[in-house]
Amino acid sequence: MKQEMDRESIEALVRYRLQRARETLPEARTLIENSYYNAAVNRLYYACYYAVIALLAKHQISVQTHAGVKQMLGLHFTVTGMLPSKYSKFYTQLFNDRLTGDYDDFILYDKEALDDLYPKAEEFIGVIAELVAEENLGPG
Repeated sequence: MKQEMDRESIEALVRYRLQRARETLPEARTLIENSYYNAAVNRLYYACYYAVIALLAKHQISVQTHAGVKQMLGLHFTVTGMLPSKYSKFYTQLFNDRLTGDYDDFILYDKEALDDLYPKAEEFIGVIAELVAEENLGPG
């Protein structure tokens, strides 16, 4: 049986996930600087994923899969107008790029692609962090 988390536990999880998002960005930068572009796409995806997990945790939205995270972001934040659609589209692109880079053969990302993705990921995490900060949990 799954137990509800108390407010303090939720806030701790949210802070931890946002910290992981912010720590993972420089990992991607290091990989880009060393020409490990596919690995950098993976790290950018995970940086954004950790931020989204923080947002979902703040709202006590539980998910089991990466596809579920993407779906819940769209359903609870983009469809409702809380998050501009360009950000969910970016997250979907990064989700697909990560899968392609990790699992498909003969797919090689380049510096140009990462020079485009990195600032977008940085902006995405900032927007999600602002959304987390603006949101208040209900009485609890």
